[in-house]
Amino acid sequence: MMARVHASYADFTPTSLVSRRLRRFRPSFTGFTLSSPHVHLRLLMHSTSHISTSPSPNSSPLHFYKVSMKGQSTFLSGCDDSVSTERPWKTSDARLVLEDGSVWMAKSFGASGTQVGEVVFNTSLTGYQEILTDPSYAGQFVLMTNPHIGNTGVNLDDEESNQCFLAGLVIRSISMCTSNWRCREALGDYLKKQNIMAIYDVDTRAITRRLREDGSLIGVLSTDESTTDKELIEMAHKWKIVGVDLISGISCEAPYKWSEKTDSEWEFKTGSDHREEFHVVAYDFGIKHNILRRLASYGCKVTVVPSKWPASETLKLNPDGVLFSNGPGDPAAVPYAVEIVKDIIGKAPVFGICMGHQLLGQALGGKTFKMKFGHHGGNHPVCNLRKGCIEISAQNHNYAVDPASLPPNIEMTHINLNDNSCAGLRCPELKIMSLQYHPEASPGPHDSDLAFREFIQLMKSSKS
Repeated sequence: MMARVHASYADFTPTSLVSRRLRRFRPSFTGFTLSSPHVHLRLLMHSTSHISTSPSPNSSPLHFYKVSMKGQSTFLSGCDDSVSTERPWKTSDARLVLEDGSVWMAKSFGASGTQVGEVVFNTSLTGYQEILTDPSYAGQFVLMTNPHIGNTGVNLDDEESNQCFLAGLVIRSISMCTSNWRCREALGDYLKKQNIMAIYDVDTRAITRRLREDGSLIGVLSTDESTTDKELIEMAHKWKIVGVDLISGISCEAPYKWSEKTDSEWEFKTGSDHREEFHVVAYDFGIKHNILRRLASYGCKVTVVPSKWPASETLKLNPDGVLFSNGPGDPAAVPYAVEIVKDIIGKAPVFGICMGHQLLGQALGGKTFKMKFGHHGGNHPVCNLRKGCIEISAQNHNYAVDPASLPPNIEMTHINLNDNSCAGLRCPELKIMSLQYHPEASPGPHDSDLAFREFIQLMKSSKS
């Protein structure tokens, strides 16, 4: 008669057996020790007789069990007050509380504390470091729909800004190890240094479905056990993101020059598209480094200016073109930026990206509105109406331009095929072009990179 014992804890030590995971013993076996109260044993018996257990009288300080084997199977657990009760695995120590009253228990792996933000989901399969450092995520918790995050670690080359601007990261599973030759640091260590809260082991699929049904929700991340769920829910109800200027806090403080091109190792276009150099003034509403790299790669000399830089000072630089960058939040909350755009329209070729696209829409007399859950990810299909082709795009925005509110001389050039929202504008007589998404694609596909070439052609035609 034989039996197999399976132990769920590595420190379980039977008295005369060798293998930890699979142990065989005969009916004459007299007992074993349990080194932790959290050890659970399963006995799979090859017998139809009865199983009984009893503590040995000589079981101090450890509890010692005597087994006589008869029966099919059972679960046994030992108890020893002298051994630490700390589990060898991490337990839930954080909560994500949403404004709808739902509470999601999770495990933390970033900074500790309590943080409020708007919860949005991102459908990108990779590129989490670019997402973490995208300033357009200021004030938001980013939930990754890809369940496994962290396996490529973190490196210095993939930064899209000088720091993380998002409020927090929500994922299903964190990789315990990294496997990439470019990795310099683990994701958890990186987030702690950046003071960014992050949680894992939470049902991201269920939360995503809730956001798609109910729209973006305000949430609170907390590792503070002294704060009740009710208090966190009240905190979510009081916090607002609509109508808040999120640009001022992330824009550069003074103008600076940018000359770094896309590294030759990552450059995907072949040959030189032009030989003439153009001077571009780029407004920093939360600009990404790869937008600047792509401009430099197409031969532009770039001057980056703060979000509140006066239009008059920009025009004094006599630029060949002006770029209004991506950025976070509500375009209606930054009327000063709309006025700057108004003052530049018609005086220099203009390219608007994301927030810049929305500001152009308002400056032209149109209206913007908050979308139900926005567009966040590197796989959004867009129809280029002028060329009659489909581009897969990288997007990150919660607001959109209402094309019906625009003047008749403004042409809609792109539409998002998921919901038919406006994804691009053009006005040849004013030398204006804009895209709602990120043509530099960090992360994402390179389908829309030719938009930078179109901007070059726009500036070239203006000079001729």
